[in-house]
Amino acid sequence: MALAMGTSCRAAIASLSPSPSPSLSSVAAPHRSLSLRSAFAGLRLQGVGCSTSVMGPVTRRPVLVRAAAAAPTKKADQAAKRARQNEKRRMYHKSKKSEISTRMKKVFVALDGLKKRTDLSEDDIKPIESLIAEAFSIIDKAAKVGTLHANKAGHQKSRLSRAKRTLLIQNGLYTPSA
Repeated sequence: MALAMGTSCRAAIASLSPSPSPSLSSVAAPHRSLSLRSAFAGLRLQGVGCSTSVMGPVTRRPVLVRAAAAAPTKKADQAAKRARQNEKRRMYHKSKKSEISTRMKKVFVALDGLKKRTDLSEDDIKPIESLIAEAFSIIDKAAKVGTLHANKAGHQKSRLSRAKRTLLIQNGLYTPSA
């Protein structure tokens, strides 16, 4: 089917339309070409100054289907692994901190028992020194691994040493140098 020369593209399309439709001037250009392709499949407008999208036969492009990637499951697996690792690490650190506080409490209880006594000798201090040495060892290991910050480890060791030194000074077994 051919149209006369000199007629406008809109007029040619309006004369070919099979059913009443909204005016083509109100429809946007991309929608107009889509409606033409679907309504006039197989028709050719020849000799009319219309755009090439209206002029040629209708050709359909192949539809590309992309498969979903498996990346989100990897992230979920990684998140679950991190959660397991964090829980394991938390329990390890918690047990180490608990052990430190238990050892420190043993030292303080032993020192409180000796504070009540008035006659102290150096032999009475030996068990406390061994308790303090064990506590120092555990505190240092925890700081080395990262369970405790180095400054906190130093603070706790200082508390233990200070408590022992205070007891020795009170009982006259130690005199601090200037």
